[in-house]
Amino acid sequence: MEEKEKILLHVCCGPCSTSSIERLLSMDYLPLLFFSDSNIYPESEFKKRYDNALCVASFYGLEIIREEQDHDAWLRHVKGFEGEEEGGKRCALCFDYNIKRTYLKAKELGIPYFTTTLTVSRFKSSPLIFSVGEKYEGFCKIDFKKKNGFARSIELSRQMELYRQSYCGCEFSMRRNDG
Repeated sequence: MEEKEKILLHVCCGPCSTSSIERLLSMDYLPLLFFSDSNIYPESEFKKRYDNALCVASFYGLEIIREEQDHDAWLRHVKGFEGEEEGGKRCALCFDYNIKRTYLKAKELGIPYFTTTLTVSRFKSSPLIFSVGEKYEGFCKIDFKKKNGFARSIELSRQMELYRQSYCGCEFSMRRNDG
């Protein structure tokens, strides 16, 4: 039996990881999950999302690595773009922050490929994510919302009784959704 190819999967939350993991497994990848989400605010939200990512990792029997949250570093990275509309330059900077962290972790671990669950969301632009990711060697352009990925993530989230958040995690989008 052939060994599956390892891939580092940036995980933004439990729900988005469900169908993304399912797809990677069907593509003969063995995902190692990487929870690196310094954009998530407040800390209690970060913890909820990580706890749900742990549930998904357990469900699939996969390992998950949690990077310490450094919200201040993320804020410095998006400084000057706090007022941008959702999907604008702040989001591109946020994608870059998370994708670069994943690239660096993959390199550190000697894993040749990496990707992100961010493309499963119907609220995120896969072409924008791809344009950011292609700057980094080993990035796999996988649009997880294709092949009914978003709907499947909702279905799996319900089955696993996962917490589904109402905003991307960024405090600036949270404020917009509250109003």
